[in-house]
Amino acid sequence: MGSEVFTQLVDAHYASLYRFALSLARNSADAGDLVQQTFFIWATKGHGLREAAKAKSWLFTTLYREFLRGRRRDARSTSLEDLPPGEADVAAEEVDRVARLDAATVMTALQSVEEVFRAPLTLFYLEDLSYQEIAETLDVPIGTVMSRLSRGKAQLRTALAREESAGPAKVVPFPAAKGGRQS
Repeated sequence: MGSEVFTQLVDAHYASLYRFALSLARNSADAGDLVQQTFFIWATKGHGLREAAKAKSWLFTTLYREFLRGRRRDARSTSLEDLPPGEADVAAEEVDRVARLDAATVMTALQSVEEVFRAPLTLFYLEDLSYQEIAETLDVPIGTVMSRLSRGKAQLRTALAREESAGPAKVVPFPAAKGGRQS
C-alpha cells in the first residue's frame, strides 16, 4: 500500500479512533499507544482489505481488540457478560439536554461510566455508528448492544447530573444525533 494512501487513512480516522481509545483507556498516553498500534497493524496486515469503505470498521474493531488484549495481558480483565435489558431508554428531552452540553462535560461524565457501557456509548454518540456496526465492532449480539446502551445511558445521566451540579457548564452546540441508527 502506498504511503499516500496510508497518510490519507490516518488523516481521515485518527481523531475519531483517538476519541474512542481515550474513552476506553481513560488516559492520553495509553490512548495514543492504542491508536498507533492499530495503525501499525493496518500497515502490516490491513492492506489486504480491498474495500476502502470497510477501513473505518476494521480500524475500530482492531483498536477494541487491542484494548482487550492489553487488559488481559495486564491481568486486569473482567469478563464482559451479557446484561439483562433494563431501564427504559432516555426520553427525547434528555437527549436534547445532553446534545446542548459542553463536549468537555460529556467526556468527563463518560469517564465515570463503567467500561462495559463506555465503549458502546462512545461509538453510538461520538462516532455515530448504528447498533449493527457497534455489535460488529465489539463482537457482541445486537441485543447486548441495546441493553448496554440502555444501562450506559442511565449511568451517563447520573454522571452528567453530578457534573452539572459541580459547576456551571457552558452550553454550546453539540452535533445532533442522526436518525436511523438501528440499521
